[in-house]
Parts: sequence; C-alpha cells; structure tokens
Amino acid sequence: MVVHVNPEAHGDERGALLAFLDAERGGVRRALLGLTDEQAATRPSASELSLSGLLKHVSETEQAWLARAKQVAPEIQRSEENWHESFRLVGDETVESRLAYWEKTARQTDDFIRSVPSLDDTFPLPDEPWFPDGQRVSMRWLLLRLITEMSRHAGHADIIRESLDGRTAFELVALERGETWG
Repeated sequence: MVVHVNPEAHGDERGALLAFLDAERGGVRRALLGLTDEQAATRPSASELSLSGLLKHVSETEQAWLARAKQVAPEIQRSEENWHESFRLVGDETVESRLAYWEKTARQTDDFIRSVPSLDDTFPLPDEPWFPDGQRVSMRWLLLRLITEMSRHAGHADIIRESLDGRTAFELVALERGETWG
C-alpha cells in the first residue's frame, strides 16, 4: 500500500497520525474508482460485504467516533433494528453521496484533532458491553482506532475489488494518478 506523506506531518505527531489515517481512507476510496453504483454493491464472496457497504460503514464509523470524542450524539444512530443498513446503501444513497458525506466527516475529524489542546486529552468510551465500564481514552487512541478501522476495511476493499475485476491496489493507485500499471 502506498502511504502518501503530508508535508505538514514532518516532526508533528498529529500530522503524522492524520496522514496515516488519510492514506488508509484512500485505500477504501480507490477501490471504488471507475465502478458504477451497481458494481460497487456487488458481493463477490461468501461475505455480505460490498464496496459501497464498506464505504457506508467506514464513513458512519468515523463520524460516530468523532461524535464520541466531541461528546455529542452521532448524526446516525444505529441499533439492532437498523444495524443491517450500515453495510448497504438504502433509499436514494449513492456511492457519490456517501463519498461526499465521508469527505465532510474526514475534514471534521482533521479539524477537531488539530483543535484539541493535546492528544492526551480524553473522552469516555460509550456504555457498551464490549467496552470496560467508565474507561476514558485519549485523542491519540482515537486516531489509532480510526487508522486500525480504516486499514482493516481497506484490506477488505482490496479483496472485493480484485474479485470484481482483477484490479489490484497498485493498479488503482496508478489509475488514480492517471497512469498505467504493468
């Protein structure tokens, strides 16, 4: 995977972490290059995952973690009743609209991280059975959590895209740059 280094990242922990986060976001975004909404919704494996579903999931996940860090309610509330909608486009949602939503969320994440006084500042983990009661985590932890989440799903996106049309991550980086690969 190609990691693009943001010139602002040199010597700055925030910048470095945000650059790695953006590189992993790029892995998911690139997997969608040149596909129609119908192709992006295809599930080429035994899994229920599709590229458009992964896009929706990572955009909602980033927004939810950002809301937790800001200690406000997430824009989209997921429950057992609507969880299935977090991995597929519904209604009038399109890949383009979800990419725009994610871009807005990514800018908000970057702006928020740059605005906090310290990466050591903390916020409480949500009251969910999979988190320890009463634990607080740092903004640094938030960035590492988001990098891990994006990286995991960028790997899924690579596999799905290669299953759809044989294009690899390296070919997609070249396509994004207007170059050819191989």
